[in-house]
Amino acid sequence: MNNADLFTILPLIAAVLAATAVLLVDLILPRRRDVALATALIALAIVAVITIAVGGQERTAYGGAYTVDRLTTFLDVLFVAIVGLTIAFAPDYLEPRDLPIAEFSIVLIFAMSGAMLIAASTDLLLLFLGLELMVLPGYLLAGFHKTDGYSTEGAIKYFLLGSFSSAIFLFGLAFVWGLTGSTRVAEIAARLTTLGAGGVSAGLAMGLAFMTTGVAFKIAAVPFHYWTPDAYQGSPTPVTGYLSVGPKVGAFALILRLFVEALAPLKNQWEAVIVVLAALTMTLGNLVALTQNNVKRMLAYSSIAHTGYMLVGLAAYAAGRMEGLQGLLFYGAAYSFMNLGAFAVVGALQRRAGVTSNLETFAGLGRREPLLGILMTLFLLSLTGIPPTAGFFAKAYVILAAVQAGGPLAVLAVIAVLNAAAAAFYYLRVVVYMFMREPQTDAPPLAHSRLLWGGLGVATALTIVLGLIPGPLLEIVGQAAKAIG
Repeated sequence: MNNADLFTILPLIAAVLAATAVLLVDLILPRRRDVALATALIALAIVAVITIAVGGQERTAYGGAYTVDRLTTFLDVLFVAIVGLTIAFAPDYLEPRDLPIAEFSIVLIFAMSGAMLIAASTDLLLLFLGLELMVLPGYLLAGFHKTDGYSTEGAIKYFLLGSFSSAIFLFGLAFVWGLTGSTRVAEIAARLTTLGAGGVSAGLAMGLAFMTTGVAFKIAAVPFHYWTPDAYQGSPTPVTGYLSVGPKVGAFALILRLFVEALAPLKNQWEAVIVVLAALTMTLGNLVALTQNNVKRMLAYSSIAHTGYMLVGLAAYAAGRMEGLQGLLFYGAAYSFMNLGAFAVVGALQRRAGVTSNLETFAGLGRREPLLGILMTLFLLSLTGIPPTAGFFAKAYVILAAVQAGGPLAVLAVIAVLNAAAAAFYYLRVVVYMFMREPQTDAPPLAHSRLLWGGLGVATALTIVLGLIPGPLLEIVGQAAKAIG
C-alpha cells in the first residue's frame, strides 16, 4: 500500500469513518437523536464531496483490483444520495415506534460502503466482499422492528434465500476463476476471448448459470423474486424504501462490473437469458401488482417490474447498443428518487402507530393533507412513465435502445410498452383513492418533521428536473458507460 492507493480508496475510507462518527456520537450522546442525524447527514455530504474530488480522473489501486472511473464516481454519488434521503425520511416513522435512529443510520452507511466497494471493484474477490457487505446490513434492517412478527418473518426469508443465492453466486465465481486462472476483471475478459472462441465449455456454462442465478436474486428478477413481497411488506417503511432501490442499484453495479466487463466476450451467450428474464420480470411484476390492495406490497411488485425495464437496457447493450447501458444508468438514478419519494409518503402516513399501508389509508388524502397527496401523485405518475417526469425518459431511453437493436429486442420493446400501460392501472388507482374517495377516519392530520419535507423536496425536484432537463445526467451516464463499454 502506498499514498496513491490510500488516496484512491479515500471515498470508501470516508464512508466507514462516517458510520464510525455516528456510532461515537450515539455513544457519547445517546439521547440526542437530532445530533446523531445531523452527524450522519453532514458526514454523507463530506463523503460525496470526497468522492467527486477523487473521481476527477481515473485511478487504480492494489494492482488494479480497485478502480475509480466515471462509473464508480456516478454510482458512489448515487449511493450517497439514496442513503441520505432514506435517513431524512426515517425519523417520522421510527420515532413514534421508539426505534433507534442512530443504529439505523450506522447500518445504512455500512451497507452503502459495501455498494461503493462493488462499484470500484475490478477483482472477483473484492466484488464478492462488497456484495456481502452491502446485503448483510439489509438483513438486519429488514428485521429492524424486532417486536413486529411480520418484520421478523420477512427478515428470516430474506436472510435464508439471500444466503443461498450468495453461495450459488460464489460457486459461479469459482468456476470462472478455475477456468481463467485469474480473479482480475480485465484478465478474465482477455482469457475468455480465447476460451470462448471454440464455443462455451460445460464448466463455463455452469459458471454463467450460477452467476446469473445469484445476481437475478439480488435484483429480484423473476423467477428469483419470491423473497421481495414479504421482505418489503414486513420491513419498516423507510427500510422498504431503501431495499427497493439501494441493493438493486448495487446489484446492477455488480452486473456492470461482472457481465459488461469481465464476461463481455460471452455476451452473445448471456444476451438471450437477459431478454427472457426482462420479459418475465416485467410481466409477472405488473400482473401481480394489479391484484394488490396493500400499497407497500403493490410497490414491491412494482419494484420487480422496474427491474425488468432496467434489464431491457442491459439486453440492448448486449445486442450492440451503447444507448442501452446509458439508459440503464439513467433509469437507476431516476427510479431511486421517485420510488424513495413514494415510500416516504407511505411512511409519513404511518407516523401514527397502527396505521396500515392498505389502499383505504390513502382515501381522501388529497383533502386531508393536500401537499402529501400532490407529491404522491407526482411520484406515481413518474413511476407510471407519464411525461415530463423522470420516469418517462427513463423508460423511453431503454425502450428506444431496444428498438434500435432490432430483432428479438424489438419484441422486448413492445412487451415493455404494454407493461408500462398495464402499470398505469394500479398506480392511478392510488390517485383515485386519494382524490375521489371519502376519508376513512376523522383523525386530524399529523405534523411532519422539517427533515421529511426537506427530503421530499429533494426527491420531488430531482423527479421533475430529470424529466424536464435530462441532458446533464445523460452526459454524465454517457461518460460512465464509456468507462466500461
